[in-house]
Amino acid sequence: MNMELEALEGKIEQVVALVQQLRAENEVLKNQMATAEAERLILRQTMTAAREKLEGLMDKLPEDA
Repeated sequence: MNMELEALEGKIEQVVALVQQLRAENEVLKNQMATAEAERLILRQTMTAAREKLEGLMDKLPEDA
């Protein structure tokens, strides 16, 4: 019986360690996702500005007759 309890205790310790590891990894992934989302927003704004500039330049080009 004592060996069974020790084995169970070892398994519980492994589960606790795994949960802690997964929580840490989850926090890292949340931070990476927030960073990627911020970068995506900046890129989208840059693309919008570039498109608007190109459209403005195209409007200034003379039309072919």
